[in-house]
Amino acid sequence: MNESAAANPAPILHAATGFMAAKQLFTAAEVGLFAAIEDEPVTAGELAERTGLPERSARILADAMVGLRLLTWADGRYRNSEAAAAYLSGRGEGPDLRRFLTFWDQLSYPHWESYADSARSAGPAPFALDGDRMDVFLGGVQTYNSLHALLLAEHYDFGRHRRMLDLAGLTPAFLTEAVARHPGLGGVFAATGDLLDAARNAASPELRDRIEFHDLDVLTDPVPGRYDVVLLEHVVHRYHAGENRVILGKAREVAEAGARLLVLDFLLEPAEGRRLDALFAGEYLVVDGTVVYPESEVRDWLAETGWRWLETRALPGSPRVVIAEAA
Repeated sequence: MNESAAANPAPILHAATGFMAAKQLFTAAEVGLFAAIEDEPVTAGELAERTGLPERSARILADAMVGLRLLTWADGRYRNSEAAAAYLSGRGEGPDLRRFLTFWDQLSYPHWESYADSARSAGPAPFALDGDRMDVFLGGVQTYNSLHALLLAEHYDFGRHRRMLDLAGLTPAFLTEAVARHPGLGGVFAATGDLLDAARNAASPELRDRIEFHDLDVLTDPVPGRYDVVLLEHVVHRYHAGENRVILGKAREVAEAGARLLVLDFLLEPAEGRRLDALFAGEYLVVDGTVVYPESEVRDWLAETGWRWLETRALPGSPRVVIAEAA
């Protein structure tokens, strides 16, 4: 008789049922489940009444959200978790991530049916952004990026800096978060085309006297000014290796002695309990073919372009940030 314990199948089931969890989360956000829970805990019947769902459906969704740690349950009543209250209720101080869930539900989720083909070809599947789909895409992505900006500002001390450059980034939210928290900090958002126009339109009017906008092509145009912190947010995955070396070199040219470089992006580096990077690597592959690089490769680029790696921090529910210093 074999007395050894059976292998635990839980990791397989956790991964294989992920699509069910995602769809239940998307549905809970869509029907207003989190918004329906206010200051006081509610029963399944009260949730059903407030969301317009049959009580059976409301209970299934609510119990699923308890399992996902987005609701708590005690004495027959449900309450939003801290994360759900902050990002899914519509009343929290953080970005309302329901827009991002809508993007994943309506655009990304069905597109992942093509993932096996993308894995075999190492190329994206056709991804249409016509009609209302572009608004859903931009609204979702910019909302998620706002979360990244918030968490970076909470996990990195920008108060040590005076002049910040956001080079070729996607959103002014990073500058806005940093500048709003530190009165002695000002900055520049440098990009071109639609990205620059969108950034100008999204910038906070209260901070426009401390944030400048420069129109430039990061690969071909000189970068004006001198800075004691340079941010590359969601830049690395959008460019080829050689182009990234050019961008990092340009960042070094305008960096003061001892300046910091923050490279915020998803990075491939196997780590138990940290699966977000590899999942987004798959998302980028199937949607547009952009590349999530190994952290070791990014660190090689830093050394080649005059930067000394200091540390890498993983931001909760967000990309990692590689922190380097001008060598």
